[in-house]
Amino acid sequence: MNTKRSYTMTTRARSAEETRQRILQAAFDLQSTRLTSEIGLDAVADEAGVSVQTVLRHFGSRAGLFEAALVFANAQVAAERRAPVGDVGAAVRVLVDHYERRGDLALMMLAQESTYEHVGRMSEAGKTMHRQWVREVFGPQLAGRSPAAREEAVDLLVVATDVYAWKLLRRDRGLSRSQTEHRIHTLVSAVLTAATDRRDT
Repeated sequence: MNTKRSYTMTTRARSAEETRQRILQAAFDLQSTRLTSEIGLDAVADEAGVSVQTVLRHFGSRAGLFEAALVFANAQVAAERRAPVGDVGAAVRVLVDHYERRGDLALMMLAQESTYEHVGRMSEAGKTMHRQWVREVFGPQLAGRSPAAREEAVDLLVVATDVYAWKLLRRDRGLSRSQTEHRIHTLVSAVLTAATDRRDT
């Protein structure tokens, strides 16, 4: 009896967690196509295939849902952007893949960062994550520079790999995914092949 009860409880817990993750994914996905103010609990529930009551049972309120979605989004973005350190081509490819999936969401968030507190925190976390990503994946190529030159290179690499660079090429210019990747790779390579040390300005 105890074994059966334990199995039942484990199955229920797993089912509840799967439902929770589905709701979070729905809230995350909806934010790439709608303003936060336009996303109600009914829309999230429909997207996740559950009732509004189920959403409230898991998160308590709309605010609670979006707070949890912030943590969920940061973890998912970090996983999607994971790239081999020191491999420029692979890093740019991973980044463009990520923007193809999440670029529109990032742009939507940036457009609302001064309007909604949780969106502003999400954007700040994203900017911090992006800079850390640049430092990590291009670290071997920056190792020989002075601190000032390395910091300048990081600034330039952040710009070259920013979601707005992807937007300008992919959305505004209408370039293909491969053309966009090639141009971002060219920008990154230009920064990395610049002088490894220079006088502070």
